[in-house]
Amino acid sequence: MLQRIGDSLHTHRWFWYVMLGALALVFAAWGAYGVVNLNVGSSSYAAEGGGAKIPLEEARNAWLREQTDWQQRLGGAEIPAQLRERLQDQVLERLITNALMTQRTGELGYRVTPAALRDAIQREPAFQISGQYSAEAAKAALSQAGISLEAYQADLSAALQRAQLQGGIRASQFLTPAEVQHLGALENEEREVRYLTLPADRFKAAVKVDDAAIAAWYKAHQAQYMTVESAHLQYAELRLDTLAAQQTVSDEDLHAAYDKQKSQFVVPERRHARHILITGKDDKAAQALAQQVLAQAKAGKDFAALARQYSRDPGSAQNGGDLGWADRGSFVAPFADALFGMSVGEIRGPVKTQYGYHIIRLDEIQPGKTRSFDEARAELASRLAHDRASDRFGEIQEQLQSKLQEPGADLAALAQQFNLQQGDIADFAKGAGATPLGVAKPIQDLVFGDPPLATGRIGGPVLLADDRLVLVKVLELRKPQPEPLAKVRDSIVAAITKEQSAKAALAAATSARERLAGGASFDAVAQDLKLTAEPAHFIGRQDPSVPAAVRDAVFATAPPAPGKPELRAIALPDGGAAVVDVTATRVARVTDQKAINERLSKEVDSRGVTDALAYTEQVRRETQVRKNPKAFE
Repeated sequence: MLQRIGDSLHTHRWFWYVMLGALALVFAAWGAYGVVNLNVGSSSYAAEGGGAKIPLEEARNAWLREQTDWQQRLGGAEIPAQLRERLQDQVLERLITNALMTQRTGELGYRVTPAALRDAIQREPAFQISGQYSAEAAKAALSQAGISLEAYQADLSAALQRAQLQGGIRASQFLTPAEVQHLGALENEEREVRYLTLPADRFKAAVKVDDAAIAAWYKAHQAQYMTVESAHLQYAELRLDTLAAQQTVSDEDLHAAYDKQKSQFVVPERRHARHILITGKDDKAAQALAQQVLAQAKAGKDFAALARQYSRDPGSAQNGGDLGWADRGSFVAPFADALFGMSVGEIRGPVKTQYGYHIIRLDEIQPGKTRSFDEARAELASRLAHDRASDRFGEIQEQLQSKLQEPGADLAALAQQFNLQQGDIADFAKGAGATPLGVAKPIQDLVFGDPPLATGRIGGPVLLADDRLVLVKVLELRKPQPEPLAKVRDSIVAAITKEQSAKAALAAATSARERLAGGASFDAVAQDLKLTAEPAHFIGRQDPSVPAAVRDAVFATAPPAPGKPELRAIALPDGGAAVVDVTATRVARVTDQKAINERLSKEVDSRGVTDALAYTEQVRRETQVRKNPKAFE
């Protein structure tokens, strides 16, 4: 239930992240890791073990929330069966693990006092108004989330109890002086290095690619040169806007709607004003400056010029403080109260809001009114047509579903009967789709699913959006086929050239390494390769001035012994290569004790979280859990 509470009330408690956020990662790939027995029979529980039980209703509610979230990620498409099964198991694992940990903390004597529970409730942001706890806000938030106060208190108490154990484990972590010293040495180690990079491009000219090499590559990498699975489709489409355009609305209907909805056509009073916003770190100084500017404005000094000079409102200052036309709801309460209590030409202030102090001038008033029938006619007609079209859209969707169940359903006949727009797509590609349906993932799943939509069969209706549905018919389904060699020849030549250039670059780097190992000087090797090398210099583990691959290689080597450099030849991610010469190592002196302490604190906290997760994992591992295979049916 805390998941629902967290989602509905947007809570951000540290213990929630520690216990549930991290546990979701631990158990996301649980699989057969824990001891699980699926033989529950006709149990009324979704899962039980070690004395902890998860009621069916709790599991199903948790799965409903998970399912909704995943369907949103998938664009409204159904969750694939294999993923669905895995997600359902994760839901059960999360619930049973929390239950086991709550039970364990109870056995160990952890308790949550009424005062601690009350304090946690009052610190919930969703239960506060202007930073203060409000019983009415709490009641409203829980009601909106569909949670009773008793259920919320029970789940929060259990979470706080688990947090005590987790926090205790974290707090027990520490580093010995030797570990601190070793960690500091690793963090602050620097190594002296020289290196040369050999770009792959300088070796391309020497690469010769003949027909035999192209044919061999094509055969060895055939999976890379396959056509995309595609289909030849016919489709029939229904759009809500098309239905709306077909609706006829009578004057009688429009007048009836206007009388019923007249309150919706009230145009509120609007006012045109200018303001000057004065801000500052010192509230008294800001208020004093606002008073001075107000006096200048009332004395007749140009208000727009004052706004450009003093206002700190980035949206209006350069426009002379002009706020344009706006109704009361456009402003925060203190500003709105002042503005809508002024007369045209009046200057008022300073008015304090959370943004600072305002000097306000009212320039014009546009009184509120109710739009006449003629003024509202076009909007009313559009609303009624849209509402009727929405009803008709749903009716057609249901009728199409029924028609498709009948033998001999014909796409053209259905399109004519329901006035659907027909079309033909010669090449609807898997993963890419085609115009005008676009990628259309629901259609992708239908046409290319397992099993795919049979040739000649009508699939759908598929909702592409709330206002668009489609029927599709597969005329031809084309499985992936090897691309003709002539078509992919150029890309094969480029691939071979890239591979051979990379090999040549690494071979050159390896040769350079061997020369250095044989006693050649670094400068001589660089000169022979027509490269320029920087002098030897020390770099740290995070030094951004050195390519990442080179830096990783430098610190992956053993620390060099005096007079015996460590030499490496490495391939670079871009296809080039490098030869690296590590000549010395040292530990940089760190004088920022605050930074050292912060780093140590983070390391201790990280290890504490790891230990807490390991403890939770062990509790789950040692418990035999029985899961109901019909829990989500």
